[in-house]
Amino acid sequence: MSILLSPFYSEFESEEEAESYDRWFRAKVQAALDDPRPGIPHEEAMVRLDQLLEEKRKNRRAAA
Repeated sequence: MSILLSPFYSEFESEEEAESYDRWFRAKVQAALDDPRPGIPHEEAMVRLDQLLEEKRKNRRAAA
């Protein structure tokens, strides 16, 4: 039986849904921690993200 959660306190409709999300999220975090590849410095990550966003903006303008 699932307990309905108040939208005031939770974005999930039931306790089971919240627990399922928590398990998924914890697995994603653990996978990231276990990843043997070297991390990307914050500044480099921000440069990559800015480039990706600019490319998306250009594509959107070209399609309009």
